[in-house]
Amino acid sequence: MFVLIKNARVYDPQDRGINDVLICNDRIIRIEPQIIFSEPDTEVIEASGKLLVPGFIDQHVHIIGGGGEDGFASLIREVQMTDCVRSGVTSVVGLLGTDHHAKSVETLVARTKALKEQGMSAWCLTGSYVYPSNTLTGSVGRDIAFIDEIIGVKVAISDHRSSDISADELARLATEARTAGLLAGKPGYVHMHTGHGKKGYTDVVKIINETDIPVSQFRPTHFDMDFPGAEEFIAMGGYADFTSGTDTAGTAARLKNAMGRMRREQMTLSSDSNGSFPQWDENKQLIGMGVGRMETLFDTIRHLIIDQNVQIGDALTLITSNVAQALQLYPRKGTVTVNADADLVLLDQDLNIDTVLALGKTVVRNGIPCVRNYYDYE
Repeated sequence: MFVLIKNARVYDPQDRGINDVLICNDRIIRIEPQIIFSEPDTEVIEASGKLLVPGFIDQHVHIIGGGGEDGFASLIREVQMTDCVRSGVTSVVGLLGTDHHAKSVETLVARTKALKEQGMSAWCLTGSYVYPSNTLTGSVGRDIAFIDEIIGVKVAISDHRSSDISADELARLATEARTAGLLAGKPGYVHMHTGHGKKGYTDVVKIINETDIPVSQFRPTHFDMDFPGAEEFIAMGGYADFTSGTDTAGTAARLKNAMGRMRREQMTLSSDSNGSFPQWDENKQLIGMGVGRMETLFDTIRHLIIDQNVQIGDALTLITSNVAQALQLYPRKGTVTVNADADLVLLDQDLNIDTVLALGKTVVRNGIPCVRNYYDYE
C-alpha cells in the first residue's frame, strides 16, 4: 500500500521546508521536494498549506483507566484507540496507578496488545504505585525480559499513597530493570510517579551520586515546574517528564520558563490520560477529583507555540523526538525521515489536527477518526 503526501511543510520535528513524502505500508521511503509516483491505488493526500509533523508519543497513559481514590465508582474507563488518534497520539506507554487492587498487569498487557491490533503502537510498564512491584510473571526482570510489550517498571515515590520505598530498594529495582532491559534490548527504566512529599526525588539523586547505576534508568514524572532540584537532575543527564494537566495554558507558560533554564532536549511531556487527578486537603483527605485527558497533550504544545512564542520544532520535541530518544525508539519513532515509521500528523494553519496516519494507515481525516473501535455502538 502506498500513500503520497504532497506539498507539506515538513517538521522532523525541525522545519525542513516544503516536501512530498512517500509511504510504503508502514514506513516512510522517500522525502523530496517533488515526487512523481504513479503506482495504481496510491492514496494521495494534498497537504498544501499544512504542516506535517511526527505522530505524538504519550508515555504516561492509564490505558485501562486509573482512579479509585474515591471508591470503586471512581475507577476510570479504559482508553480507546480513537481517543488516541483524534489527539494526534500514535504511540502510547500504558501503566497502572493506585488501582493495582482492582486492575492488574495482565489486563494492562492485554489492553496494550489490543491497541496494537487496532493499528497503533503501544507498550506498557510492569508495576504500579506499590513496592514490591506487582508483576505478571512474578519478577520485574522476567516481565521486562520476556514480555514484548513491557519496557520498564513503574513505582511511586514521595507520595502518601506510595509504599515509601527506600533508596536501597529503589536502587535494587533499577538494577533489576536495567539488567533485564540490556538482555531484551529495551530501556528497562524505572518510571516514577513523583508526588509532592517531603523527600521529593532526593533518593534518586543519592543513588546516582553514590552508585554505578546511570541516571538514564530513572524517569521522574509529574514534575512541578519549580520543583527544587529539577534543574540539577536534568543537568546530571536525566529525562524529566512534565504533565500537561488541566490548565494547559498555565502548563505551557511554566514549560516556557523551564525551557529557558533547563536542557530542553532532556524534557518530555505526557498527559496522564484516564488517570485520576485527586485533590487533597492538608490532612490528606480527598476533597475533589479530576480526570486526565489525552487532548491536553497537544493543546499544551499549541499554547507553547501560539501564546509563548516557542518555535514549532522546539515545542514538538517534547512529545516526539525527545520521548522517542528516551524510550530508545528513535529514529524509528519521533521523526519524519526516511525509514521511520509512518506515524504522522497534518496540522492546519491554526495548528489544529487535520489528518493522522498511524503506521501508514490514515486514521483521522478532517479532524474526525475514520476508524472504529471494536465495540463502537451506534
